[in-house]
Amino acid sequence: MPLALFALTVAAYAIGTTEFVIVGLLPTVATDLAITLPLAGLIVSVYALGVTFGAPVLTALTGRLGRKPLLLCLMALFVAGNALAALAPGYGVLLAGRVLSAFAHGVFFSVGATIAADLVSPDRRASAIAMMFMGLTVAIVTGVPLGTVIGQTFGWRATFWAVAGLGLVAFAAIALLLPSNLRREKPAGLVEQVRVLGSGRLIIVFAMTALGYGGTFVTFTFLSPLLQEVTGLSAGTVSLVLVLYGAAIALGNIVGGKVADRDPVKALVVLFALQAAVLVLFTFTAPAPAFALVTLAALGFLSFANVPGLQLYVVDMARRHRPAGVDVASALNIAAFNLGIAAGAWIGGLVVASPLGLRATPAVGAVLVAAALGLTLLSGALDRRERARPDAACQPA
Repeated sequence: MPLALFALTVAAYAIGTTEFVIVGLLPTVATDLAITLPLAGLIVSVYALGVTFGAPVLTALTGRLGRKPLLLCLMALFVAGNALAALAPGYGVLLAGRVLSAFAHGVFFSVGATIAADLVSPDRRASAIAMMFMGLTVAIVTGVPLGTVIGQTFGWRATFWAVAGLGLVAFAAIALLLPSNLRREKPAGLVEQVRVLGSGRLIIVFAMTALGYGGTFVTFTFLSPLLQEVTGLSAGTVSLVLVLYGAAIALGNIVGGKVADRDPVKALVVLFALQAAVLVLFTFTAPAPAFALVTLAALGFLSFANVPGLQLYVVDMARRHRPAGVDVASALNIAAFNLGIAAGAWIGGLVVASPLGLRATPAVGAVLVAAALGLTLLSGALDRRERARPDAACQPA
């Protein structure tokens, strides 16, 4: 793997930390700003929605910029957003800072995925994308727990200052390591952007992403209370379990990239099937600590293993059906990831508030992942039909 991928990984680490660290800081932020915990929870939702709607729009608007200058501008915006959050005098300004960071997040991953794929040979593209996303997974393992400790010790504002510092390190890495002659996809005009949204084949992949990735967040959003109230673990033990979960995520991301290099559709079929099965199993093993930990490790492994395959598949699909809108399609897939997070968290909240309670969140998540599996099988069947008719890919979807 080229050293330039390291710069993308460092930036992904900073972005991943700021996205997920707020979960561990919600009680501290709520107390300091004198707001309710549900209102503080909107900080998570606003960030995800900022990525969802900001990624495709900003990616389209910045399509004519060089790739390296664009990434440098994005990291500068990221630093500014986290600094604004650290200085926020109240709830509204904090949300504004989070939205700025979210805008940088969405465009970075959409453009970064195509850059990572272009830095290596065709047979290693999924592995390259997985390496970039490794920064996101390692952030869950190390950045989130460390950021939570910083926030609990020195105040939540110190965490945002630390993340802004990570952004500066990423800015320097991109400036030093990323080549200046990166290939840029042809900028998509307004008509082509609409055509990307109008492609039935791409819509199927976006739905696969939102359902398959978001299904886990029905449970993950409420994992800490589930482990304490259903499994019976202490708060301190839950923190250690989250580190185990993050380590499993990192391993799953690596393996997922390697298996997706061969055939992303076949890999996704197997991964989604296993993910749905493990979620159902977790419904029954949650009350037993030993079995719950084993199941949770498997769930962590599978929850991110599908990310490289999904991102590679949407890029390949866009190049076949909407070649002028590859970056826009990649951005829309990043938006689909975050729409899945927002929807999964919202659905999980409804389940927790219902008579079903915390213990039912894995089963409901399994339903969403099963729907993603069905769409993957459908898309694979359509791919086989296209291969049987070589001219089909040239026809309007």
